[in-house]
Amino acid sequence: MKPGIHPEYRPVVFRDASAGFAFLTRSTATSGKTVEWEDGNTYPVIDVDVSSASHPFYTGRTRNLDTAGRVERFQQRYGARS
Repeated sequence: MKPGIHPEYRPVVFRDASAGFAFLTRSTATSGKTVEWEDGNTYPVIDVDVSSASHPFYTGRTRNLDTAGRVERFQQRYGARS
């Protein structure tokens, strides 16, 4: 790699507050906030909205949509046509 043109690659904590899940990895992402990790060191922390601990694909919990209500609204709006 060419020296001086690449961002610093360092340990960073990614935290999913909605699931109470955090993991330490290496990244070039920056943050002004820090957190003390389990090993006693302080690392920059980046808060994420969705992680593998909260995403429905990974957790197996899916959201059920009210499809019956949608069908009824469609029937009311456009009527049953034969």
